[in-house]
Amino acid sequence: MALAPEYQAMFDQLAENGPAPGISDLPVPDGRNVYRTMRPVNPELPVHKIEDLNIDGPLGEIPVRVYHPAGDGPFGVLVYFHGGGWVIGDIDTADSVCRELSTLASLVVVSVDYRLAPEHLYPASVVDSYAAVCWVGENQQRLNGNGKIGVAGESAGGTIAAVMSQMARDENGPAIAFQCLLYPVTDADMSRESYALNGSGYLLETATMKWFWDTYCPDEAARKNSNASPIQAESLANLAPALIMTAEFDPLRDEGEAYGAAMNAAGSTAEVVRCAGLVHDFFSTAAVFECSRAPFLSAVEKLKAHLN
Repeated sequence: MALAPEYQAMFDQLAENGPAPGISDLPVPDGRNVYRTMRPVNPELPVHKIEDLNIDGPLGEIPVRVYHPAGDGPFGVLVYFHGGGWVIGDIDTADSVCRELSTLASLVVVSVDYRLAPEHLYPASVVDSYAAVCWVGENQQRLNGNGKIGVAGESAGGTIAAVMSQMARDENGPAIAFQCLLYPVTDADMSRESYALNGSGYLLETATMKWFWDTYCPDEAARKNSNASPIQAESLANLAPALIMTAEFDPLRDEGEAYGAAMNAAGSTAEVVRCAGLVHDFFSTAAVFECSRAPFLSAVEKLKAHLN
């Protein structure tokens, strides 16, 4: 299928503006600022209540932002991990998505501001994120939770969400009821066909992914660890049911779909949905592009069904 018209128009406009440096060509602070401008906070998106908290973790305090829906509850609790290649992104860049997930799915959403590279290399993001999942498990009453915990994330956040499901299984952690993996990184191997087909010209590029991996996990051998590349786990059995959404024009497409296939082969349940005509990071446009809105709303329905 061709690119969705909204994305084709966006890329045409970018082309008219002339070449611009990629995020991987910029100093890390500048790259983070560019990503914040791409995914700004939209305070006009309704949400019942927001709390900014700091919780304890092995590496120190972890900022989290908690979104509460209207109503008496109790509600399912979704732990959300932002994207950005473990290098850029924060709870502000995930804010619009988390507002809508909380409001539309009637969920308490706990967005985790995990530590980023290069200041904090792998596995700092994983350590922070698992501490947050355990905190959610221990604070169901405080959160007005119904006992059902989901994990979700975009891109690198989808990697973390997948890893959280594995760690909770392996370390006798909180029971995970559902995982929503949105165009996730599941493998450090960048040789799959979708990299060859979509590795340039569609927002996320191969050069950027290489920079993310080099910045986050310079030790190439460590990238094969299951808490870096979740598809490398010894077993994918007995994992929480998953919705895995990929984008047709995304270099990460094939590894996300391979992870779903491997989960199903191991006896776990994964629904894999390839979103035709879309590119990486399409949840960022779900409030403005019709092509992104439909898959976003379908994810909302899956979250509601599994967590509420």
